[in-house]
Amino acid sequence: MIERCLAAEQPGWLELRDALWPQPHDVQLAEMAAIAAKPRRYGAFIAYANDGEPAGFAEAALRTDYVNGAQSSPVAFLEGLYVTPRARRHGIGRALVAEVCRWVRAIGCSELASDALLANEVGQEVHRALGFAETERVVFYRKPLAPR
Repeated sequence: MIERCLAAEQPGWLELRDALWPQPHDVQLAEMAAIAAKPRRYGAFIAYANDGEPAGFAEAALRTDYVNGAQSSPVAFLEGLYVTPRARRHGIGRALVAEVCRWVRAIGCSELASDALLANEVGQEVHRALGFAETERVVFYRKPLAPR
């Protein structure tokens, strides 16, 4: 069963986010409230196992800035996808992405973009298995500047 997260108090959302993006809970809760408050800009979905336990989540956002490899704007971007270790390899990630795709079409987008770190080979494999096509590889740089 997959449910849309329409409130920060959605059962399991905080724990699933924390497993993927560990950070202070006040930061997590503020982000979750912002996501829930703008359902046209953000889509967050949780999959629950047959026993009612949270099994995974997906979050996507509508982006209007440049998105590498995208051919349209605005474009929906898969910001995060996580399935608990015990629930992996049961189609939950695929079902979550399918739910995100339904939301993406409903808000008028024709593409779903995503990314994975170069070192995250498992994440890249998952993307390919879910029907994503690699568009480009980028290495980001920064140069710290001394104060004036």
